[in-house]
Amino acid sequence: MATQPGSILRIEVSERLSPVFGGTVFDGVGAYECLSGVVHGALNPTHPSNASIVNIGRAPRDARGMVTYESAFSLLKPIDTAKGNGWLMYDVPNRGNKVALTRLNLGADGNRPVAAEHAGNGFLMRHGFSVVWSAWQTGVPAGADRLDARFPIATNPDGPIVGINRDEFIAEETGGPGDAFVQVLSDDRFVATLSYPVADFDPGKASLTVRQREKDPRATPPGLSWRYIDDQHIEIVRPSVAGFDRGAIFEFVYPARDPAVMGIGFAAIRDLVAFLRQHGPDNPLGGSIRHTVGFGISQSGRVLRDFVHLGFNRGPNGGPIFDAIFPVVGGSRRTYIDYAFAQPGRYARQHEDHSYLDDQFPFTYPVLHDPIGGRSDGILRRAIAARVAPKIIHLDTDSDLWVGRASLVATDHAGNDTAMPENVRLFMASGIQHAVHKPPAKQVTQLPGNPLGYSSYMRALLIALTEWVEKGIAPPASCFQSRAAGTLVEREEAEAQFPRIPGVDFPDVLNELRLRDHSVEPPIEGAPYTVLVAAVDADGNSKGGLRHPLLTAPIATHTGWAIRIPGYAAGDLFTIQGSCLPFAETAAERLRSGDPRPSFEERYGSHAAWATRVAEATETLVSQRLLLREDADRLIAASKVSKDVLAVL
Repeated sequence: MATQPGSILRIEVSERLSPVFGGTVFDGVGAYECLSGVVHGALNPTHPSNASIVNIGRAPRDARGMVTYESAFSLLKPIDTAKGNGWLMYDVPNRGNKVALTRLNLGADGNRPVAAEHAGNGFLMRHGFSVVWSAWQTGVPAGADRLDARFPIATNPDGPIVGINRDEFIAEETGGPGDAFVQVLSDDRFVATLSYPVADFDPGKASLTVRQREKDPRATPPGLSWRYIDDQHIEIVRPSVAGFDRGAIFEFVYPARDPAVMGIGFAAIRDLVAFLRQHGPDNPLGGSIRHTVGFGISQSGRVLRDFVHLGFNRGPNGGPIFDAIFPVVGGSRRTYIDYAFAQPGRYARQHEDHSYLDDQFPFTYPVLHDPIGGRSDGILRRAIAARVAPKIIHLDTDSDLWVGRASLVATDHAGNDTAMPENVRLFMASGIQHAVHKPPAKQVTQLPGNPLGYSSYMRALLIALTEWVEKGIAPPASCFQSRAAGTLVEREEAEAQFPRIPGVDFPDVLNELRLRDHSVEPPIEGAPYTVLVAAVDADGNSKGGLRHPLLTAPIATHTGWAIRIPGYAAGDLFTIQGSCLPFAETAAERLRSGDPRPSFEERYGSHAAWATRVAEATETLVSQRLLLREDADRLIAASKVSKDVLAVL
């Protein structure tokens, strides 16, 4: 049997688009091409480096005793690789979607880079990056050039593996990812897709409950019923009694079978990046790569945190897979991947998917002792021991404090500040929501969504990260709220600080966290961890962290939370969305509405005076290396014309 943990058997290129981006030539780098196809890999199921992969010992093996898999991939690179910057970015797909181009190349769009406009402002290409994507999970919805993987199903010697699985559904049709698993038939009926096939159709071995708000007790009220349609679908009849609306949470616990060995995804990332780093005739990058960076947003950022935590950053030659990682808006969570009945798409929020296996200790990078769970661990523990700890820039937003428990990245279990290792920097994009602003299919929140973005921060921090690795230039110091500075506080203290704006509520909940026992489902909850949020100023905008120019020279209150309205579990938080409440234009308008926040007119007197304040705040960020010159110039120019500057951020 092979002595290496795994290998890439072959890379099958099924499509080569050359050139892409309409043949655009990027100064000093030239044109790009894109190779797509399938990676065929094999893993040694007994190698210590694969020991953490749940059920790998129960996966089918080939004649050599290896566990094989297939993973779709795409590689975007300079046609002349010698003209690149020597960096390979592994962009962790988010539910099969490529995110780096859309989020780093201002104005870019789509999973398939063909036309000139797909390059956006060409940021990654102008800097000479090669970018690779590969599937790390199975079951990705087909279409839109998403990347999917084929991992083996684990089995027992005498038949299929069976276990208890829990699925959660909210049939509110708001345009979120959960809609893909729910088909609403009528006001009182919907069909739900199960995450695993049913192992036993005896209805007595399954249960369905419903609750209105997340903290409400699970109930089986009159009128609630269900039936199996087939081994992956059930039909649910909503309860007819009052108190359960469109935001109600339906929880189904049932015997499931045939779990895929989902943890293979970590090894698949490891072995592909290791292959692309090496010199060899089959490497499409031709040995041009000197450094690697793992980049991921949201789900993808959590994958990177788990990748390092589980020990996969050690390559076959003993060196690091990633010299650096850049997890964005992952909060303190990790992933629900390396489990028998994994559900990679789940992520804990205050109302939705609150109690899944993606959010337990460890939360932060240094090794800490957790007296609540009686364990000591840290994201970097294994990497430090193996001498392969990457340099890390971790970026969260205000929403991640409220729904991603991001304070636990910077504090211990009790909310005390925690020092980071020298190879870690933490940043908080204050006043900004988790995802790019996209209005829901229905208005389910009290206030409009928060349109502020953080892509400009990502571009500046990525350059700082590469200079840190390649040139030894230290990046900007961490800029994250803290207890010592009084910028991390209990929810109740933030509520006391928030202005009393007529018609605007402050949340009475956040995504709290408790130790949980998942030996039964639903899990048994234990002692709480201390989860904190940002202190706010007199306008209701967050203190501390990276303050956007539109927080330093504000025109609105921008929050990381959004409160659900009646009809949609009123009072709970709506997913990962924030809110925006503009200031009144004039003093007279403010007085008529009873708004305590000074109006735009009272603050600045004129548009020109406000634009000057924006420029000053922007220049400060440039001087701190937190904003690139090109992004600063774009924002300053736009602010002189209009307050509607969000499209240039």
